[in-house]
Amino acid sequence: MAASGDVTSFDPADHLPDALLERIRGRAAGVDADNVFPDEDLSELREAGYLSILVPADRGGAGLTLEQAAILQQRLATAAPATALAVNMHLVWTGVAKVLRDRGIDDLAFVQSGAAAGEVFAFGISEAGNDLVLFGSDTVAEPRPDGGYTFTGTKIFTSLAPVWTQLGLHGLDASDPDAPQLVFAFVPRSEAVVTRDDWDTLGMRGTQSRTTELHGATAPAERVVRLVPPGPSPDPLVFGIFAVFELLLASVYTGIARRALDLAAETAGKRRSKRTGRPHAQDPDIRWRVADMGLAYDALPPQIAALARDVDELADHGARWFTLLSGVKHRATATAKRIVDDAMLVAGGSSYFASNELSRLYRDVLAGAFHPSDPESAHATAATYWLGPLEA
Repeated sequence: MAASGDVTSFDPADHLPDALLERIRGRAAGVDADNVFPDEDLSELREAGYLSILVPADRGGAGLTLEQAAILQQRLATAAPATALAVNMHLVWTGVAKVLRDRGIDDLAFVQSGAAAGEVFAFGISEAGNDLVLFGSDTVAEPRPDGGYTFTGTKIFTSLAPVWTQLGLHGLDASDPDAPQLVFAFVPRSEAVVTRDDWDTLGMRGTQSRTTELHGATAPAERVVRLVPPGPSPDPLVFGIFAVFELLLASVYTGIARRALDLAAETAGKRRSKRTGRPHAQDPDIRWRVADMGLAYDALPPQIAALARDVDELADHGARWFTLLSGVKHRATATAKRIVDDAMLVAGGSSYFASNELSRLYRDVLAGAFHPSDPESAHATAATYWLGPLEA
């Protein structure tokens, strides 16, 4: 039975103290400018127990719920979106382990104990041109006599690339043409894993989500966690990955939206009109724009909280789960982009300079459209739910 955390008595500062948040915020601009991984952020977060917030107390973690973790990720993203997004990928696996254990499946116990011991788990699912994402793979998974698998292929957008210790990934075992299987497993760093130094992007630079080449990387039998048929699947692991990934991703971009809104309000109070001599916060047009931003933002945290609570409490939305989850991710990323756009207008031309925090948020928020589920996939999922599948 899943335990439901009491969010009303939950204090995010207990797990992400104000002083730590401000140190992370103070490093964010340098991490972005230098295009490096935020090693100091990760070190401090690990020391604070942040990597194990979703690990149950009996395995050395904080025992938080997914709803509480989503609140924390929003908070972290207000300071350093790239750090939050990088850590997100580790939290996805610890979150999946929790989702499974809550449902009586303890296949990822090693993820929970590993996270509590300081291991860093990365997310190796994305592949260039693979719009099936979780439901298919171009990576070749070859079975070994001992029950393990070797993986050969290329993964893209592998966040935490310089620091991960275990890579959770999938590949296709087509050794039986009549019954191909998607294999989900974890591989350690080895000479069979090559990380390209190719992360030179417009935004989210601190994630260092580099390309990963797999040249027969081996997952031992005890780290092979699931074999499922290709295609959409009701398997609890697939559900867990999709649910935790979408909700925590939505949380990061909601945090960006909140920071942009706060900066817009702060700037409007400081800027003065030469024409009227009054602060821009007293200008009716500026007031309307900031109010519109606030109205849009206010819809996001409750949506994330409600769905995360449903996952925590084992609610059954059946076939509707996938459109609910992809929908909240789509709304969060699209709304965050619109809020940052408006914040730039409120702040004026100074926000166009690279040294301005809003300029960095503007670049970071653009990445939201490229994460699964992308806008096309989210709309296709919703259309299938409401209208049925496309006719052949």
